[in-house]
Amino acid sequence: MPHTSFTAFGHCRNASDLPRRLTNRHLGAAHRCGIVADYRRAGAKKAITRYFLFAIILALVAGCQTPQPIPTVASVDIERFMGDWYVIASIPTSFEKGAYNALESYRLDADGTVATRFTFNKGGFDGPPKEYNPRGFVREGTGNAVWGMQFIWPFKAEYRIIYLTEDYSQTVIGRTKRDYVWVMARTPSIPESDYAKILELLARVGYDVGQLRRVPQQSMEVR
Repeated sequence: MPHTSFTAFGHCRNASDLPRRLTNRHLGAAHRCGIVADYRRAGAKKAITRYFLFAIILALVAGCQTPQPIPTVASVDIERFMGDWYVIASIPTSFEKGAYNALESYRLDADGTVATRFTFNKGGFDGPPKEYNPRGFVREGTGNAVWGMQFIWPFKAEYRIIYLTEDYSQTVIGRTKRDYVWVMARTPSIPESDYAKILELLARVGYDVGQLRRVPQQSMEVR
């Protein structure tokens, strides 16, 4: 209410002056006149407007910062890919930190999904055994190189086969977010030259290879 005077306040020439002039003695009169309510409603509207503008800006920034998907291998012979894979190194998820003898096993079921068995010992070779059984859903049109790995229905975690040797002896599973990665092989260890080559690949596609951790593996003879 611009250009309005109220004797209860002295001389208030504009509603924007209210916060500076109001005292406890005057609040009753202000409420009766509706001035404080009008002022608070205006302030609330401004706050809501600022909130939505901020949310829109965050959404736009997040969209701009979404990383590009890591290229996958051209195609995967899904039946040949099945079987046991030893985890050589990883940027681990929270539940698999401290894993020893980590082993991922795949079985192709009749419905086209992949039954998965992930086992390891927690904290040491003699540590308590852990087992997880997610199910892989191969995405059509990806050459069998992109899966959705489901631990809990209906959520599926991204699983991208970004490296695979011709003889299917080594592979790397990555994610667009570059948060987790798994270097796996058909044997408990691989040559250091091969590992260095994989590190170069991961750095090239945007991973922080400093977060990668080798997974201790025993030979099959002592397991």
